[in-house]
Amino acid sequence: MDIIISPSLLAADMGNLEQELKTVELCGIDSLHIDVMDGTFVPNIAFGPDQVSMLRPLSNMQFDVHMMVQNPDRFISSFVDAGADCITVHAEACTHLHRSIQVIKSFGMKAGVALNPATPIGVLSHVYEMLDLVLIMTVNPGYGGQKNIAAMNQKIKELADMKRAGDYSFAIQVDGGINLSTIHDVIDAGATNIVIGSAAFQKNKTKQNLETFLKIVNEVTL
Repeated sequence: MDIIISPSLLAADMGNLEQELKTVELCGIDSLHIDVMDGTFVPNIAFGPDQVSMLRPLSNMQFDVHMMVQNPDRFISSFVDAGADCITVHAEACTHLHRSIQVIKSFGMKAGVALNPATPIGVLSHVYEMLDLVLIMTVNPGYGGQKNIAAMNQKIKELADMKRAGDYSFAIQVDGGINLSTIHDVIDAGATNIVIGSAAFQKNKTKQNLETFLKIVNEVTL
């Protein structure tokens, strides 16, 4: 089982993003999680197409764009143009989820759907075969640095069981409160794509932190 680390840009030093990206790449990481927030779907504002476009020439990493916005369909083409590689929308924010996934796929993008803690995995029962990624939020979205909701491990297990039963190919991504104390639990539950924010990006410790997390996932993969 391959497991990847996707550092969350939200926790990076905003005044030193180019160096932060270089540090991540030096660790051999090839996926960057970019949180987009509109201040309506979640109580915070972060990153838009212009910022993603400015970051794109600075990195060869896959840009994994997590859209925490109402009516995400209106922004999909803008993020495609900005350089996204994977676009994840929230099931709770889409009036017609199937159509939203179709729109993402129409641009040749990888498509993901995120579920808030209170949202059951059953809402995806008719779209699993369309998805490249399912994101289980292990905190309520909107802010970094929150404590992981341990009860979400059972939800991850349920999704992993559903994936095996249906022989689906989507990655199981987790986001929220992942640190050295919680990473083993989410991996044991079935997560294959681990978003890490404040536990990774720390002044003068980012490279060391990422290497520690990579060692953990490499030991699991072996």
